[in-house]
Amino acid sequence: MDLFKAIQELYAEKERLERVIASLEDLQRSANAAPVVTGGAVKRRGRKFMDPKERQEVSERMKKYWAARRKERQKHTSGQGA
Repeated sequence: MDLFKAIQELYAEKERLERVIASLEDLQRSANAAPVVTGGAVKRRGRKFMDPKERQEVSERMKKYWAARRKERQKHTSGQGA
């Protein structure tokens, strides 16, 4: 097999794949730009919005959680001899 010919075929395939990828990305962009809403409530994906009060409650809860974890870890590490 001619190495030069194989390289040329691979470059041609690469260009063909890049064109297909670009056209699929264009389709994706156009689909995302104008979403079709078919009545009813649209469900959001991703994280839930938290108002400042909820955020503060989570913060306090996590501070207590990590303080307990640190305390538990210190208890285990300080109990072992040198």
